[in-house]
This record gives sequence, structure tokens and C-alpha cells, in this order.
Amino acid sequence: MKKTVILTFVLFMLAASACTSQATTIPVEKTATTEPIKPTETATMATTIPTRSVPGGGFSYSLAAVPSFSNVAYASVSAAEKLDLYLPAGDGPFRLVILVHGGAFMMGDKAAPDATTGVDQLLNQGFAVASINYRLSGEAKAPAQIQDLKAAVRFLRANAKEYKLNPEKFGAWGGSAGGSLVSLLGTSCGVAELEGPELGNTDQSSCVQAVVDWFGPIDFLKMDEQFQGTSCPATHNAVNSPESLLVGGPVQENVEAVKLVDAETYITNDDPPFFIEHGTSDCNVPPQQSQNFYAALSSVIGEDKVSLKLLDGEGHGGSQFSAPENLSLVIDFFNTYLK
Repeated sequence: MKKTVILTFVLFMLAASACTSQATTIPVEKTATTEPIKPTETATMATTIPTRSVPGGGFSYSLAAVPSFSNVAYASVSAAEKLDLYLPAGDGPFRLVILVHGGAFMMGDKAAPDATTGVDQLLNQGFAVASINYRLSGEAKAPAQIQDLKAAVRFLRANAKEYKLNPEKFGAWGGSAGGSLVSLLGTSCGVAELEGPELGNTDQSSCVQAVVDWFGPIDFLKMDEQFQGTSCPATHNAVNSPESLLVGGPVQENVEAVKLVDAETYITNDDPPFFIEHGTSDCNVPPQQSQNFYAALSSVIGEDKVSLKLLDGEGHGGSQFSAPENLSLVIDFFNTYLK
């Protein structure tokens, strides 16, 4: 109810205007948000091909584990609404990390490298892992994507006993578009407008207890502005940008639709802890997106619950993200907040 009121107020104000530091428990770096980072001249674009099987971000990861349950339907509105579930050895109940693939909201897959990075390490630490497919923007416009994620969370809670899951210990992790979606999942607990009750299991909560956001776009309206003065293409306002295709028209002409899926819209003091990482040479999503999101979160839920690490010289994904020492930071974060 509280967040529904927040959303109504935000949309009212938008319509009216149209007419007229480091967390103490996690060893990561905190970057001052008062000095925004812009991509360096060596920033590079991620290489992607428009097919479902291609990841979002430059990841190369070899997965050893195989799903315990494959292509599990968590809803029935679309054939896309399926997940793969990986279970560790043991009797459970297991803490769960939900992985959400990237791909500019228009491509990607639950079995792609960006959607399976860290699975082996999580399993070794006793976590269950669910990798989620969702409706892409070519099939359905926002907020279908976040509604699918919430439906998947509700489905997994409803079937926690069957899958040996601990329904009180759910985390979420995603990169690029997946980072945007898990961030929205984290802040929009209880927002009825984003639930999608037609997708089932409405008696279950879609809330998560910890979020890892890798270079997710948060505020679509500021992306081109934040790329000004850099060598990166400022094309996010274009009618055919990933963000515009997601909301059904140019982002600057669809402000209400943009704010509906902006994680910052819903920040309240009961939001879960966040661990955010971004490459300083990212030419797809401005590093300032993560800096501003960090600042907005920490001002409300406290600096002790939010961490930001900027990876020097790294682009939109890459080896620094999937390096063992960095994956250890992510695992440590989940171990801390899902213990």
C-alpha cells in the first residue's frame, strides 16, 4: 500500500509538470557520488547479436553444473515464462539466488553465459540458483518483464517445499537489462501495479532479501545526458533504442512509462541490501547510472546496506566481473545477507 501511494504521487507530479561510502560487512570500494565518473576514451561497446541465445554484456563463462529442473513453466501467459533450477547437494532448505539475463530487454537467454556466471560458485556455497527467462520487448512492452520476474519469485515460493528452498531467503542478481530488472524487483516490493496477478500464485510474496546489480540502466531519461562529452554514442533517446522499444515509444515522450519501471521510483527504507558494480569504461550504460542509484538508495536505507564498486577500465561486462576474486565478493554479499 505504501509503495502504491508513492507511485500514484509520482505519476501525478509528472502529469502536472507536462502541462506546465563502503558497507562495513562487505570488502568492496565505495566511490563518491559527488564526482560522477564518465566513460574513458577507451570505452567499448558490448558485442551482441539479436537472437535469444546471446547474453547481455561481454561475458565468457564455462558452466560445469547442469540444471536439476529445466524449462519449468512459472506462468502460462507466454512460452517465454520458464526457468532452470539448479540445486546443491543436501536436503535443504536452500537459500536461493535468482539470476536474470541481460540483452537490452530484447534478447538473451537463461542458459547464456551472463545468466549462468557464478552458478557453480553459488552451488558450492550451498545456494540453489534459478535462472529466469522473461518476455522480451519484441513480444511485450513494459511492465511485462518485471511482472514475469515477480511471477517467478511467487512460483518459487509457492513450490519451496517441493524444490527444498527456504522461502525467507531469496536473492536476485543480474547484469545490464538484468541488472535493471533485479534492481526494480528489489525496490518494488508490494507495488500492486507491477505484480501481474494474472500470472498466478497471488498469495505469495514477490519480495527479495538481497540484490546484486551489475551495470543496470536505472534512469532511462538521463542516459544520453550522461554520455555527453564522451566518445560513447548518445542514442538512448532514439525511437529504436532498447529503452524506447521497451516502453513502447521514445523515452523522452513516454516519461510516465519510464518512471513506472525505474527502480528509483519505489525506494523506501525497508528495501533490501544492494551490491552494485559498474565498469568505468562502459559505453552502453553510463557509470553515473549506478552512482546515482547508489546515492539514492544509501540516502534512504543507509550506507551500511548499499555497496558500490567501480571496475577501473572495464566496459559493459568483461573479465573483471567474472574473475574469481570478484565473484567471491558477490558470494560474500549473499552469504552475509541471506544467512
